[in-house]
Amino acid sequence: MLAVRDNLALALDSIRAHRLRSALTILGLTMGVTTLITVMTIVQGANVFVEQKIANLGTNVFQISRLPFTITDFNTYFRALRHKYIELADMTAVARQCHSCALVGGSVTTSMSARYRNREIPDIRIIGHTASMAGIDTRTVENGRYFNATEDQRGAQVCLIGHRLVEDLFAGMDPLGQTLRIGNAEFQVIGSFEPIGSILGQDQDSLAVVPMGAFRRIVTIRRSVTIEVKAAGGGAAFDRAVDEARFILRSRRRLGPGAAEDFFVATASSYIALWQSISAAFFAVFIMVSAISAVVGGIVIMNVMLVSVTERTKEIGIRRAAGATQRDILRQFLTESVLQCLAGGFVGISLGFAAAVALDTFTQFPASVQTWVAVLGVVLSTSIGLFFGIYPAMRAARLDPVAAIRSE
Repeated sequence: MLAVRDNLALALDSIRAHRLRSALTILGLTMGVTTLITVMTIVQGANVFVEQKIANLGTNVFQISRLPFTITDFNTYFRALRHKYIELADMTAVARQCHSCALVGGSVTTSMSARYRNREIPDIRIIGHTASMAGIDTRTVENGRYFNATEDQRGAQVCLIGHRLVEDLFAGMDPLGQTLRIGNAEFQVIGSFEPIGSILGQDQDSLAVVPMGAFRRIVTIRRSVTIEVKAAGGGAAFDRAVDEARFILRSRRRLGPGAAEDFFVATASSYIALWQSISAAFFAVFIMVSAISAVVGGIVIMNVMLVSVTERTKEIGIRRAAGATQRDILRQFLTESVLQCLAGGFVGISLGFAAAVALDTFTQFPASVQTWVAVLGVVLSTSIGLFFGIYPAMRAARLDPVAAIRSE
């Protein structure tokens, strides 16, 4: 039986003697491993990215709405369309009766165009806030100020704008004090928010926030209010605040003990849970695609190895005649297969991590590069080398020495 060192030396000599064939074998597996590593780093990075963004919503803030915040079941959504509207009076009741709620505010949303001079953005979110939202809204006012209770009560036409409006409408200018046309009304810009980016595919910077009083004057269609609550603390205090707010709304909406709620509560943890369920589905699909790519690479390896066995039939016969056993031939071809797969695996891991690092460096997307992913790539490449190399190696080992020597 050949020593391990001699077996490795023979395998490496064979690989060097057939560089093109070896390169094709390595390329097949490199594609599969690169796909797997890239997909896994992107999915892990997406989880980190979304969790960071959703954490900005506030861990002790929750929202109550007539309609579901995210649509995962259209039947539930259509049933919710029959629910009673949530009014400002409901918000006021929660503010007065919820002892675990530090701040309670209300918001309503619509879409309108925003225009400054000859520049226009046709479809942005217009959000009406009560003045109390200044302490609840987790957006950070970068320049200027929030409106106060007096401005809200008299419906002052002032607004705060998102980063996209600052960039697209007031490029190179200070927006504070400028007059912005929203729909058919004019608003004075008193503040702007720091950029946030997108959360779950929704741009968070294309918006203008106006006092609730002004919103209800320019938007005459009746709309349900979303109640926004900042709990007095996290943990148990947060849970108490959610329970109290639920109880108050159930009482006001005359829902009995066994009746289903006709409103929806959303927290940062519920958004994260939703994303995790979405990403798990995407992850499964991507893994299937990567697995198919890896299997294709393995088939390429097996075909190339079979061609190698056919071309080296005489070499195998001479080695058998010189005393090599079937096990020696089997080990030699398996070693060649595994070495080529390991080379392809390491190249694939390097390319996958390079793509992840480039994504992390040149974009705002935090691609997550983790050690266990590299280990998985090595295990995958080794497994493919062994699995798809067994049949060609066994075929080589079972060749009749006399017939092999006579072959041309």
